Amino acid sequence: MSSASPTYLAAIPSPSTAVWHLGPIPLRAYALCIIAGIVVACWVTDRRLRQRGVAPGAVLDIALWAVPAGIIGARIYHVITSPEKYFGTGADPIKIFFIHEGGLGIWGAVAGGAVGAWLAARQLGIPFAVVADALAPGLPLAQAIGRLGNWFNNELYGGRTNLPWGLEIHRMEGGQALRDESGRPILEEGLYHPTFAYEALWNVGVAALVFFVDRRLRLGRGRAFALYVMGYTVGRFWIELMRTDEANTILGVRLNVWTAGLVFLGALIYFLRVRGPRDYLIPIGGPAADTAATSDVSQVDLAARQASGQPAAPEGYRVVSEEQFRHWQETGEAPPDPTDAASAATPSGPATGESVTGEPATGDSATGGSVTGEPADGGAAASARPADRDS
Repeated sequence: MSSASPTYLAAIPSPSTAVWHLGPIPLRAYALCIIAGIVVACWVTDRRLRQRGVAPGAVLDIALWAVPAGIIGARIYHVITSPEKYFGTGADPIKIFFIHEGGLGIWGAVAGGAVGAWLAARQLGIPFAVVADALAPGLPLAQAIGRLGNWFNNELYGGRTNLPWGLEIHRMEGGQALRDESGRPILEEGLYHPTFAYEALWNVGVAALVFFVDRRLRLGRGRAFALYVMGYTVGRFWIELMRTDEANTILGVRLNVWTAGLVFLGALIYFLRVRGPRDYLIPIGGPAADTAATSDVSQVDLAARQASGQPAAPEGYRVVSEEQFRHWQETGEAPPDPTDAASAATPSGPATGESVTGEPATGDSATGGSVTGEPADGGAAASARPADRDS
């Protein structure tokens, strides 16, 4: 190592500080990057959910479940795949809870976050596939922003390189670069592949891929999310092979390489096997559609609804086709509920169109018949025998 970098045509510098202290409170760059990524993912997901009929603000309810569950899942994955750091000779199991010292696995974060989002979606009455597809472009953007935290930490870099975008690496301790006797930050010798930057750029590309493919093909039933998983794992596979940081291996290959390959296959099978149109949602027990909005139900004024005593959020949602959803947006008229039609078609007492005495019903309530009990033009005879209607 040296205290000064050799002369290169070009190089990417690294920050010498990854933690700032606001009095006794440490502000960690890695945590700030993760928070920024979560904010971006929520913003993107909220817009896409609203375009599919979900009420504004639902993404916050989902995030309250998904974010903590994702952090827990990320930590569990890290502990399971790196047990030697917490168990065995010289290890301290209590450090499992020291998340501020690092150690979060993206695979566990996605799995845990999915469980949290599923629980939230069930409470809100939103199909989980709708949530997953809405999240698909936002999640890789969040990962890209989160990778900037690795740059501040001077970590997750690859092997030596002489390329113009080679990365300078500081010797870090406690979030600060070690310094020589003259006070200059100490650099590792040479330049290194910025693999965290490769992954960040790849993730931005995955987000763009999902956005444009979904826009063109109108993916549904979780296929947009499966496309994100496939895109991410392809990049993670080759980028992981470039990394030189310590990792557990299977047959000489880094564990995350195996994980990326297996997850890719699972997502590919799902993408190829699952079919179906994109689902749109109409609120149940909520306000009528704002007919001034043509593609986004977010125009509803939540404050006005609360002031008028109406519920701020619908009781649930009904899945409809895109054509039905567009008609509802333009006119405020919801399509007939097929469950209501099914209930009406099942007799629960006297047959429809009959009086309680079995005679043809008279009056406006005689379904399918005239007020005189004669068959209506083009309709079923109101005086048909009960056996005919029961068959």
